[in-house]
Amino acid sequence: MRTLERAVLGCDYGGTSWTTKSQADRIPSVLGLAKDSHLLEIGAGSGWPGVYLATLTPCKITLLDIPVSALKHARQRAVEEKVANNCRAVAASGAALPFAQNTFRAISHSDVLCCLPEKVAMLIECRRVAKDGANMLFYVIAPESGLSDADLDRACKVGPPFVAVADDYDELLGESGWHLLEKSDLTGDYLEALKRLVCGLETGADQFEEVLGPEEFEEHLAHRRSQIGAIELGLLKREMFVARTN
Repeated sequence: MRTLERAVLGCDYGGTSWTTKSQADRIPSVLGLAKDSHLLEIGAGSGWPGVYLATLTPCKITLLDIPVSALKHARQRAVEEKVANNCRAVAASGAALPFAQNTFRAISHSDVLCCLPEKVAMLIECRRVAKDGANMLFYVIAPESGLSDADLDRACKVGPPFVAVADDYDELLGESGWHLLEKSDLTGDYLEALKRLVCGLETGADQFEEVLGPEEFEEHLAHRRSQIGAIELGLLKREMFVARTN
């Protein structure tokens, strides 16, 4: 699985987002991470890209997620990467952050909002804990704009659990106290990563069936193929947003 992850994203943390190594490499400069920075990584999972960012910058990083088991893996990876002193792990929801106001100079999250129903609540919480002038960078998967009801239903069925969004993320940012600085379409990268994943699964089918079981493997492969089809039909997109506190 780690070999496949390296082929798909360029990392081997056991991550669950679609953030590639080249995308992660840009985060420190975009957020202006420095020694006196404190970054909040929401949906940190097993450490990608939060722990990896700690290897690129001397800033402090708080890794936040709900599954404690994943955070334990992240902490162990931080020890292996010799950045444990700069990383702390907190088990909590992004929609109810257990921090005081004006705590963080930077915030990042990768494909979290599309897996969370409380999207506006999370963005408001991020604004609450962000210092004045703080930047936030995030990646998110969403349905394309202007879809018919049938196409939107298909996009929601094959996308992440809560991929549907009432308004564009541009509007949600404004409603929650953020000023949009940059927006980039990464759908092409997302599609190519999915294709590499499917190719790797097909090539190593015997091994993955042994690990996952034949039925789960076939369901997983079919799901990924459906996602590729939805993207190629223009039903799903992946974007990067950079915003600053108003």
